[in-house]
Amino acid sequence: MPKRLNLPDSASVATPDAEGRLFAPSAARNAEAIVSLIGDVAGEMTGVALEIASGTGQHIAALAAALPGLHWQPSDIDAERRKSIDAYAASANLPNLSPAIALDATSPGWGAEHGGKSFICLANLLHLISTKEARILISEAAEALAPGGRLMIYGPFMRDEELTSAGDEAFHASLVSQDPEIGYKSDFDVVEWGLSSWLDYEDMVEMPANNLAILWRKPG
Repeated sequence: MPKRLNLPDSASVATPDAEGRLFAPSAARNAEAIVSLIGDVAGEMTGVALEIASGTGQHIAALAAALPGLHWQPSDIDAERRKSIDAYAASANLPNLSPAIALDATSPGWGAEHGGKSFICLANLLHLISTKEARILISEAAEALAPGGRLMIYGPFMRDEELTSAGDEAFHASLVSQDPEIGYKSDFDVVEWGLSSWLDYEDMVEMPANNLAILWRKPG
């Protein structure tokens, strides 16, 4: 059976430092752009923000520092990465950053259990899961949002079913060779999955390294 890459590439295998923190160069490269965008989108929001698949913990530590009005809840399916997330949280020592929780966001039912979130974000996971799993993730995230809450999904996407760079073509091919069910999703399909989960589409933002950030808002 092909290996299912159900964890984000931004949390690629790395040796932990003395405090147990994993370091992913890709997470370091895109952190500033992601934090800046979320600051524009959610900077005035309050309540609880959930990050799905927090990986090493580099992003959420930066987000909690930059957006103190939100209380940040990291999550990950992998125990080793939750240890790294908690090590980053301990180093940051921020009152608005909770310990990581175990969460498989591709499983049905978690949205009701984790409801009332003001903001939910996800980086670099959709291309590592199947279309069915991606649709479950978005529908459950929609369920977990409070009225007026926002969802942001960041990562590499096809543009209207087309891969737009040689690097994206090679990466997509490498993913499909490991598991034909995974790979890049089309931007317009992902927008539609949010709409079919009763979210209002807000924006699609071009990000560095040919990535996109797609944003929706829950009515109310």
